[in-house]
Amino acid sequence: MFVLGIDPGLSRCGYGVVRKYGSHLAATAGGVVTTDRETPLPERLRLMLGELRALVAEVRPDAVVVERVFFQTNVRTAMATGQAGGLALVAAAEAGCEVAQYTSNEVKMAVVGFGSATKDQVQRMVAALLDLPEPPRPPDVADALALALCHLTAQPLRRAIEAASTAKPPTTTALGAPR
Repeated sequence: MFVLGIDPGLSRCGYGVVRKYGSHLAATAGGVVTTDRETPLPERLRLMLGELRALVAEVRPDAVVVERVFFQTNVRTAMATGQAGGLALVAAAEAGCEVAQYTSNEVKMAVVGFGSATKDQVQRMVAALLDLPEPPRPPDVADALALALCHLTAQPLRRAIEAASTAKPPTTTALGAPR
């Protein structure tokens, strides 16, 4: 399974692709899509959407995972992150990919085991899990790879929960034992 993780940002949008072969995980791509801060916002959004569409078309992932903005102290940063995240969701949906979102804390918990992990801890753990010679840089790439890893570990549980919630409940007898 190929999973494309996207760490949204309007100035710098990190991406990382992780492939799962049985129980083995491997990073197959990673990088950053950038836009010039001097370019008007509508044009930056158009350019970013074009880059994300091209990335999804090139990688052809089974799933696209985008960081969900849960809390941000800087409103401007939150808006830009939300706009870039929305573009990533559109590009994934247009391509017919499975789409998932996780908060930063969910990703840190899945990858590092601690929801308040530092960027450095995430980078080092991503390198260890993907058997990379050194931590991915810049942090946007490590965060995107961490998103993909989070999804690959959470996906089986999510599917089991979905299947259980759509399954018909068992019929019970008067004594409460399932039939």
